[in-house]
Amino acid sequence: MGAEDELIKIAQEIQHCQKCDLSHSRKNAVPGKGPASAEIMLIGEGPGHHENEQGLPFVGASGKFLTQLLTNGGIPRDTVFITNVVKCRPPGNRDPQEQELQACGAFLDKQIEVINPLIIVTLGRFSMARYFKNVRISKIHGNASWKNGRLIVPIYHPAAALHQPGLRPVILEDFSRLKSMIMKEKEKRAAELKEKTNQDDPTQLRFF
Repeated sequence: MGAEDELIKIAQEIQHCQKCDLSHSRKNAVPGKGPASAEIMLIGEGPGHHENEQGLPFVGASGKFLTQLLTNGGIPRDTVFITNVVKCRPPGNRDPQEQELQACGAFLDKQIEVINPLIIVTLGRFSMARYFKNVRISKIHGNASWKNGRLIVPIYHPAAALHQPGLRPVILEDFSRLKSMIMKEKEKRAAELKEKTNQDDPTQLRFF
């Protein structure tokens, strides 16, 4: 089964999931959207009203701003995979609860494994907390760190700029650096692959 088919299968499982109480109040589950070949994976917190209505991630006001952030950074939105730590809308847009985060965690793990992105961008504190415990986003936003074999970049949620306009230039700056991070990571992986190929290929050996 190919990667795209794997993502479709995971999405179908999410749409029929009954692991937590969010399944009772949702209109549509929101598995995520984007290509299986995505180099960047964006992980938000949870679907809002518009996402619950359409079954798609980031389609409300914060979604429009996210599109602008990606475009300004030279990254077409349709090249990234966008999802959330919880796949169904918490009632009243309340914070996700621990049981809900755990219920959706396995789905998110599967999506990450299938896509194998170069960089994971966490949007907001709940997705950030998946990789960074007991830290404030104001202290680490925009800085890439290796966590569990993945390059993670925590960034403020786009909605934060809608409520606090002073954060807008900060978020714009963080997104503007993603493309150069991607290039560096691609160069690093290419160098590692070349080194491994040279080690595995006997014709590359030289005896003196």
